[in-house]
Amino acid sequence: MLRREFLATAAAGASAFAKSARRPNILFIMADDHASHAISAYGSRINQTPNLDRIARQGVRLDNCFCTNSICTPSRGVILTGQYSHVSGVKTLNDPLDPARQNVAKLLQAGGYSTAMVGKWHLHKNPTGFDYWNILPGQGAYFDPAMIENGENRKYTGYTTNLIADHSLAWLQRRPKDKPFFLMCHHKAPHRNWQPAPKYAHLFDGQTIPEPANLFDDYANRSIGARNATMRVGEHMMKSDVKVDIPTNLKGNDLRRWAYQLYIKDYLRCIQSVDDNVGRMLDYLKAEDLEKDTIVIYTSDQGFFLGDHGWFDKRFMHEESLRMPFLMQYPRELKPGAVNKDITLNLDFAELFLDYAGLPAPADMQGRSFRRNLTGHTPKDWRQSMYYRYWMHMTGDHHVPAHYGVRTKTHKLIYYYGKALGSTGSSNVDTPPEWELFDLVKDPAEMRSVYGDPAYAKVTATLKQEMARLQQQYKDQPAGVCVPAAQHRSG
Repeated sequence: MLRREFLATAAAGASAFAKSARRPNILFIMADDHASHAISAYGSRINQTPNLDRIARQGVRLDNCFCTNSICTPSRGVILTGQYSHVSGVKTLNDPLDPARQNVAKLLQAGGYSTAMVGKWHLHKNPTGFDYWNILPGQGAYFDPAMIENGENRKYTGYTTNLIADHSLAWLQRRPKDKPFFLMCHHKAPHRNWQPAPKYAHLFDGQTIPEPANLFDDYANRSIGARNATMRVGEHMMKSDVKVDIPTNLKGNDLRRWAYQLYIKDYLRCIQSVDDNVGRMLDYLKAEDLEKDTIVIYTSDQGFFLGDHGWFDKRFMHEESLRMPFLMQYPRELKPGAVNKDITLNLDFAELFLDYAGLPAPADMQGRSFRRNLTGHTPKDWRQSMYYRYWMHMTGDHHVPAHYGVRTKTHKLIYYYGKALGSTGSSNVDTPPEWELFDLVKDPAEMRSVYGDPAYAKVTATLKQEMARLQQQYKDQPAGVCVPAAQHRSG
């Protein structure tokens, strides 16, 4: 279908829908690197997030929402386009989203929504599809940020998390009142290098934050990539991460334990400001009598390692990095306090938005609306597995090898395929092909790969077939011929 034909169809669909039903506003709030296990609605042991918990209490919590490429820029590209990284062209941190490419904001805009984007964009070229946008250049700063407002550079004074909420609320107040709205409010926090607001500078002082059980992971029985990744708490951190000189007399586990307390406290302090400002947004909707007619979503562009496996950052297909928080309220449709465990993806978000807006999803979108899942009516043919691919082979600070994999509800198979077999990145470092297989029922913390264990031969074969099927379904090119298990056993 030609673009002009699609837009005409979308507009007609919107008009018909508007006559028969109320179209909800959509407030999409996204943080950067906010792990679900740092949200009390998900059972956090280390902090409390009362305003995020409000969304969970009033709506639904997704327990198996995953990203398809755990790195900032690609995840944002997936959310906007409803396409995998290899289709949208946004595979790495350096790949821009083509402004001419179709995205969900353009479709909602053409379908009668007033659209806005405020905060961290990180897709390199200016946003398209938004009536109003005010974005941080690049990663942005935590204090006194420069921002680009509809193409004009401006400088603001204050704490960025507060300012992003300020600009979002200002737009909501002046938006056209005769249209439903779609607002993407994207926080920079809690992205590295974790600078809390003065209000929370001393939160957790004098406290000892509980350590993850595998803080002192030694990476035995796992891939070379896991052992060689330079993202260990303490050992691979800089002064800017912990805000003090790193003591030279601490080594190994002592250094990791010392650095963990400094890192995690600043990370959580940043989250506290995000939670406060989510509360401001919720309060506004209630005060303006918009609560019943507004979908509110809180998520993050991916997960994050909070000392899990001794790591910080993300990228790996391990659970803490792969899993995204997803909390949503919509009083007209969702029952309070619901929990859904279906496998959902950031790939699905765009089609969910379009579904609620009464607009058709383009055929080249690769996700699926999970609106029925949210109400407890999961379609019988809903996915039982998901496909993941990280492209940036051994690049940046953390030297994580390129890999792809498949996750079901019970197992995860990961293939580290090496630069020579088609990864993307500037590194000249190659790594041998390796496999990891995790039994998520017996080993939910993913501490021991069972790849090559004869007892898992049938599971391994089934997962390889499923991976090949998903690659074909999503039109991804496998990275060369898979190496037999006997030659590259990890663990």
